[in-house]
Amino acid sequence: MLSRGVISCSAQSQKLFSVVPRSSAAARVPPPPSSPHPPPSSSRFASVAWRRSSSFCSSGDPKSKSRSRRMETLKARASAQPLQDADDLINSVETFIFDCDGVIWKGDSLIDGVPETLDMLRSKGKRLVFVTNNSTKSRKQYGKKFETLGLNVNEEEIFASSFAAAAYLKSIDFPKDKKVYVIGEDGILKELELAGIQYLGGPEDGGKKIELKPGFYMEHDEDVGAVVVGFDRYFNYYKVQYGTLCIRENPGCLFIATNRDAVTHLTDAQEWAGGGSMVGAISGSTQREPVVVGKPSTFMMDYLANKFGIQKSQICMVGDRLDTDILFGQNGGCKTLLVLSGVTSLSMLQGPDNKIQPDFYTNKISDFLSLKAATV
Repeated sequence: MLSRGVISCSAQSQKLFSVVPRSSAAARVPPPPSSPHPPPSSSRFASVAWRRSSSFCSSGDPKSKSRSRRMETLKARASAQPLQDADDLINSVETFIFDCDGVIWKGDSLIDGVPETLDMLRSKGKRLVFVTNNSTKSRKQYGKKFETLGLNVNEEEIFASSFAAAAYLKSIDFPKDKKVYVIGEDGILKELELAGIQYLGGPEDGGKKIELKPGFYMEHDEDVGAVVVGFDRYFNYYKVQYGTLCIRENPGCLFIATNRDAVTHLTDAQEWAGGGSMVGAISGSTQREPVVVGKPSTFMMDYLANKFGIQKSQICMVGDRLDTDILFGQNGGCKTLLVLSGVTSLSMLQGPDNKIQPDFYTNKISDFLSLKAATV
């Protein structure tokens, strides 16, 4: 099976890519969009064909003008509507995909009304799936967090970007004799271990230091075939240099990011620098863009749709971020609901610079209960 998608667009050129997975599993689950820079020709993990197409982006031809008109139409599309009839939305889909941070909880604090809302949706026969870009925990560890907060959520209903990184490597038939260098925390390590993938790095490299002196040469493992970068509270210069050496010097080494979130909720008191800051450091030192497996990449959406046999038109994505959650749902062809209980405020949503408009917005997911009652 051939998967084809748009990478980037400028007035001069448009790059398209075709990824030909090496296994049948990869054929069922297409890899996410890759970087705007072609991977090295020596890559052993996937065959990537690149071409330029002027028909999409040439500034002077009719197709470009037609595309510009379509873009103007999209920009003029009606703004997101406040959710008024919860029953109508609930009855229109079979599955709800929820982001976690800012939707279900903030830090370690459960957001008001979440248990009752989830119980109501389950009572209506809705499938619930929880997708988070936070890679610090494995699915099993997230299961324990849900349990600690008093929520009955099955491990099979949880999809973290740590799991997505391991699932992606399996989908492209990552060689058994290759290793993954991890810039991230325990969740990535546990998911790689469950997938049977060799790894090194992680939190234990957080205490390592580089003694810069004349003639110092830093060694690295030449068997590293991928560097996976996620949120890392133990991030340091050693990891930056080690990951950089692997990506730049090991032929075909992949650069994979769990997400590029600018901020995250480590506590409910304020926002904290997110995984995007770690990814940005490696991108800056290698001059490479990563394959992103978390939201808004469609990899997890495709994986979920295949795993559960879900039609994407029967899914509603619920999240608090426009550029990850809502874009994730829109890229997958789903209905979208923005909640204002996390990162995005109403002023940000309605601001003149915002071009991402969900189908609906509301204050928090427990509005499903009050708005439902108001329509009876």
